Amino acid sequence: MLLQLQNHLSQNLPFLQDKKLLLAVSGGVDSMVLTHLFKALNYNIAIAHCNFNLRGEESDGDENFIKNYAQDNDIEIFVTHFNTVSFAEDAKLSIQMAARQLRYAWFQELIQEKGFDYLLTAHHLDDSIETFLINFTRGTGLEGLTGIPQQNDIIIRPLLSFTRAEIESYAEENNIKWREDSSNVSDKYMRNKLRHDIIPVLKSMNTDFNGSFKETLQHLQQAQSLVEDASVLVYKQVVTEVEGQKHINIEQLLRLPNYQAYLYQWLKPFGFTAWNDIYKLPNAQSGKQVNTDEYRLLKNRENLILEPLQQQDSNVYKIEEGQSDIATPIQLHFQKTTIVPEKSSKNEIFVNNELIKFPLFVRKWREGDYFYPFGMNGKKKKVSKFFKDEKMSLSEKENTWLLCSGNNIIWIIGRRADERYKVTENTTQILKIELL
Repeated sequence: MLLQLQNHLSQNLPFLQDKKLLLAVSGGVDSMVLTHLFKALNYNIAIAHCNFNLRGEESDGDENFIKNYAQDNDIEIFVTHFNTVSFAEDAKLSIQMAARQLRYAWFQELIQEKGFDYLLTAHHLDDSIETFLINFTRGTGLEGLTGIPQQNDIIIRPLLSFTRAEIESYAEENNIKWREDSSNVSDKYMRNKLRHDIIPVLKSMNTDFNGSFKETLQHLQQAQSLVEDASVLVYKQVVTEVEGQKHINIEQLLRLPNYQAYLYQWLKPFGFTAWNDIYKLPNAQSGKQVNTDEYRLLKNRENLILEPLQQQDSNVYKIEEGQSDIATPIQLHFQKTTIVPEKSSKNEIFVNNELIKFPLFVRKWREGDYFYPFGMNGKKKKVSKFFKDEKMSLSEKENTWLLCSGNNIIWIIGRRADERYKVTENTTQILKIELL
């Protein structure tokens, strides 16, 4: 096994040589063999051990066992303790998920503080089989059937090509001691039930089940790679990125033979799970949306718009008389002038300063707001109707600010001024207001 690993590392993970490696070590046979192998191959390693305080004296026994091993073998060791049960309750997570979050957050801190290059874990082929079956049972996309990846950024799993039996056999042949985790016997966890009840039946049906599964994984990983390549190519044709948003052109999307598969590939990194709702969105009414905790997918007229969710600002910002500039919530510049150009941009207005009552206010629009659009000869219009006529998306409406004098709207900023404050031939005081 040592020679097999050495060949595997030189062919597939040569960049680990001469790097500073942090090994996640629980004390079980897998992580103890991982540590033994990398020490035997003279890699620069250190041990990280988490005591989750879940098994009382047994957890403390694991910690002491690993400390003694590190001392006997002159390996640097880092140990931390977690109140896993309390964290799981506060975060409303299962014990397993809580432990996972705690340990990887700590590993990341160690890596940054101590300058490690990579984190190595002892996942092996049987772990990959179990992960495949868990995902298959719960329902998943193709990527969920590709097993555990050999590398995720700085996390490396060098033992994925070896079985649990091979690892245990190597430990026995080389007199490597390890600790048995009593929780591995319990079938209350899905992974253990698969390990004890389901996988032995599959292996009884195929004596080379591990070899067949490894070959199947390779085919699935190749298929996933093809899917990702196709997804990137089509993405460039269908999606445009605009000021932090991703605009998915609906017409081009619906021309694709299986547009749902592309939506899944593009949107899965953003935490979406309501896939049936997402697949219906291209044919839904404008304004329909599907949200995650951090992102929104919004149906606009011609596009599906993916954008981060923003906290809506309900504040009202005051502008005192004589102020020339404000920076919050947007940048506005105020300047008295005597000249009104024949043509002005949408980012500036010229108003009759005598009609304005200070302080002015900047705020978001509210239901029931109305104004008298410039150029419409004094006709009153609801702001909501103006937005609709302008064919503004929901996100555009949410990001639009109003400049007000008392209860009157002077300017839908960047969109349309109010007729009541326009400059006429009788105006003697002109105020230029510019959106920077």
